[in-house]
Amino acid sequence: MPVMDDLITAAEAAKLLHLHVKRVQHLAREGKLPATRFGHKWLFSRSRLLASRAPGARDDEQMGSLEISARNRLRGRISAIVADGVMAEVRVRVGDQEIVSIITRSSAERLRLSVGDEVYAVMKSTEVMIARAG
Repeated sequence: MPVMDDLITAAEAAKLLHLHVKRVQHLAREGKLPATRFGHKWLFSRSRLLASRAPGARDDEQMGSLEISARNRLRGRISAIVADGVMAEVRVRVGDQEIVSIITRSSAERLRLSVGDEVYAVMKSTEVMIARAG
């Protein structure tokens, strides 16, 4: 049983996990997040939530394996991140090329992106053009 100082509300848990409060409540109802129902409110143990999202824990252990339909995936390393306002520019070095992705700052924070991390650049498009120097 968590100590009282360790208990947080669904709104605080949502902020901690970078999720919408309704999603946190849904996951608690399904038993996918450690929580206790107190009257009409959910209470969460901050230490248990943090332990379940520990940086050393693998994503597939936390959320199941990730499957994605996009076939165009390039593995590379983050060479730079520039976060400004609500957006973040993430530069990924793939071989001798660099791919630039603009994502939300909250997504970059949720993914805990850092320079040097190995990531996948995933492209989903109905059209791929080919160019050749003439």
